[in-house]
Order: sequence, then C-alpha cells, then structure tokens
Amino acid sequence: MAKPGYEPVFAEEAAEFLLRLPKRRQRQVVALAKQLADHPFVRSDYSIPDESGRAIEYLLIEDYIFAYWLDHGEREIRITDIDDAS
Repeated sequence: MAKPGYEPVFAEEAAEFLLRLPKRRQRQVVALAKQLADHPFVRSDYSIPDESGRAIEYLLIEDYIFAYWLDHGEREIRITDIDDAS
C-alpha cells in the first residue's frame, strides 16, 4: 500500500544548509520537511519561477523558509533551498 503524501528530497543547497545546523536543529528541519511532504498541497506564501520556468514555491514554517516544487510523477517534494528566517 502506498504511503500517503509525498517524500521529501533535498537538493544540494538544502542538504548543505542542513549539515551546517546543530544536530537538534537538523532533526527539527527534517521533521518540518516531512510534515510538508505529508501535506504537499498546502498553500505556499509565494511562488517564483526558476531559470527553467518551473514554479518554485516558498513557505515559511516555524523559523525556516522552504523553497520547493512538487514532482507529482514520483510523489516527491523537491526541496531546493532552506533559509533560516529567525
């Protein structure tokens, strides 16, 4: 049986951001990414097209801004970047 929601996939920039965080904050950000992946159709705060024209969604969750796009075919949320908004 397929898992509901999508799976989070971290691009290189997002993974590098995670690796710079202390372990406790890494766990927090990964949990937030999983929460977003479980609810991929939540309304984002805004959207900006990338260089290929794909709409990158931006969403503030707690103290972090997640930039992502949905890969519906693979049921993945492609997290392209994460910024600390605190």
